Amino acid sequence: MIMYDQPPAPYYVCVGCTPAEQKVVSFLQDRGIVDKNALSTVLGNIKQESKFKHNICEGGAIVPYDQCLRGGYGLIQWTSTARYKGLGLFASKYGGSPSDFDIQLRYMVNEPQWMKYERVLKGGGQTVQYYMKHAWYWLGWGVHGNRTTYAYDYTKKLRLKYV
Repeated sequence: MIMYDQPPAPYYVCVGCTPAEQKVVSFLQDRGIVDKNALSTVLGNIKQESKFKHNICEGGAIVPYDQCLRGGYGLIQWTSTARYKGLGLFASKYGGSPSDFDIQLRYMVNEPQWMKYERVLKGGGQTVQYYMKHAWYWLGWGVHGNRTTYAYDYTKKLRLKYV
């Protein structure tokens, strides 16, 4: 049997990004989200929600999960009672802290809102605007803010690397 070398797999790196931003890029790609605009849209939304600060309470206080007493908390600012408590229950079930970056990433992709959105993200080949329209159903934001501007900024920072 003849073995053929496989071509290198394309993989995005985020040039000039923080370790937290790059961690999210890698995490999403490992889940099969490989479209540049899809990745950029998720990054833009997280930046708008938390600036990638996993221990931030709405309004800007940097506190542990149990000290955020009103508003959203964490990477995507889990705000509703069900989603906020869901983060705590998820962390407890898996032996982690709801203030932990990795636990928050894992919880994010296990929420029903994300699971529906992930199917859209994995479809690929769409514009940032398309993914952004669907992001509302994931996050349910009240203020759009700069999330689309941030997403377009990430499209310029994501560069293909072959591994």
